[in-house]
Amino acid sequence: MTSKLHAAPRALLVLAALTFLLAGCGDGGSATGSDGAATSADAGTVKGALRVPQDYNTIQKAVDAAKAGDLILVDEGTYHEAVDVTTADITIRGVNRNKVILDGQFKLENGIRVLDTDGVQVENMTATSYLSNGFFWTGSDRYRGSYLTATHNGDYGIYAFDAYHGQLDHSLGSGSPDAGFYIGECYKCDAVIDTVISEHNGLGYSGTNSGGDLFIVNSIFRKNRAGIVPNAGSYELCYPGRRNTIVGNTVYDNNNNEAPAIDVALLAQGNGILIAGSVDNIVERNLVFDHDRTGIAAVPFPEDDANDVAPPKSEWDRTCASTRNDKIPAKDASPGTILWHPYDNSIQDNVVSGSGLADLVSATLPSKTVTVESLGNCFSGNTFTSTAPTDLETLSPCGGPTTGDWSKGAFDLIPLIADQAPAPPKDTYRKTPEPGDQPTMPNADTAPAKRFSHPEKVDVAAIKVPAKPKGA
Repeated sequence: MTSKLHAAPRALLVLAALTFLLAGCGDGGSATGSDGAATSADAGTVKGALRVPQDYNTIQKAVDAAKAGDLILVDEGTYHEAVDVTTADITIRGVNRNKVILDGQFKLENGIRVLDTDGVQVENMTATSYLSNGFFWTGSDRYRGSYLTATHNGDYGIYAFDAYHGQLDHSLGSGSPDAGFYIGECYKCDAVIDTVISEHNGLGYSGTNSGGDLFIVNSIFRKNRAGIVPNAGSYELCYPGRRNTIVGNTVYDNNNNEAPAIDVALLAQGNGILIAGSVDNIVERNLVFDHDRTGIAAVPFPEDDANDVAPPKSEWDRTCASTRNDKIPAKDASPGTILWHPYDNSIQDNVVSGSGLADLVSATLPSKTVTVESLGNCFSGNTFTSTAPTDLETLSPCGGPTTGDWSKGAFDLIPLIADQAPAPPKDTYRKTPEPGDQPTMPNADTAPAKRFSHPEKVDVAAIKVPAKPKGA
């Protein structure tokens, strides 16, 4: 190819250059390499792929032209686009995770947004500097995000809402005020978060009213204000959050008071795994260390101006579509401030250390109807130094009777709520540390796209407590 170009007449070269430059000036965005010129992937690209910018000068135009089963292969460059996807069963893939960059320039809302569309996979690229989210699926079935980097985005990094049968893997979320990763308003979600890194966010993971075959495994949550925070609230549908499986994660140093934050992150700051009003979760074999407040804690989530009260336990098995809260009640029916209590959580075989207040906690606020012992949270087989109440594994072992004095060493939540950290400037997310290059997808330019039907099956029993990272 090179020898033929060198042998071409000069006039043809000039004409070809002009044609190429004009093709890169279409509406909706552009792709440029580091030197301002569009780059080209290797010659061995997937046959039949829709290529950007070679075939379509923007990602959006390629998406609009795509049909089910198509692969959109995006070449190295910076793309100033907000891409909406409404075509099912397509794959959007960058040739290099670190060199295919969607840049919102703090002007555009979302990097790639998948709207009520099924089977859309997004792979091997970076989304940065968007006012809302880096990568966002809503109303979607069979979604997958793989080898993605989302950084400096104003709401969430990688976000799935009212979406089912999904997988987020080998990805990084950094520098978001709400959460690096979020799965919300789904039951049973049938979703997996596996082998991700979340750092420098308000929350490493947040999941409001989600759960049921939802696995958060083999991942790293560090240097956020708080680590993993499944929670409940009537401000979204399908409450409460329930039945998450959180296993084999490394959760450390989530005390970052320089990170961006929304109110929930300010309230949750300094905790590793904080089960905030979510119920019936499994938390096992995680390595959790160096937190200013608690390592693993099951605590209530206070919701001001709530739309509804928590449904009874008899409704926990119902799907979102069949629950009584199929729409948010009118504000004039508001019950005011309510507590979402963390019932029936199982915390076993974790290794927890270096917590400022207590490694393991079960707590509630004073109430006439709910006590700490009535929450039913159980603790067994953990490695720890301190608990609140004292001797928590004796008080409430998993599979054993609840016995002992719950008042001794009880955890007082009121001073912590009163001591909420001040809110940082709203533009803090624009200034968080750069994550650096991340591992790119193998054979990105040659691997054919495959239809995504369901998330991987997680062998939970095979997951062990992770080794402590070097230098941590």
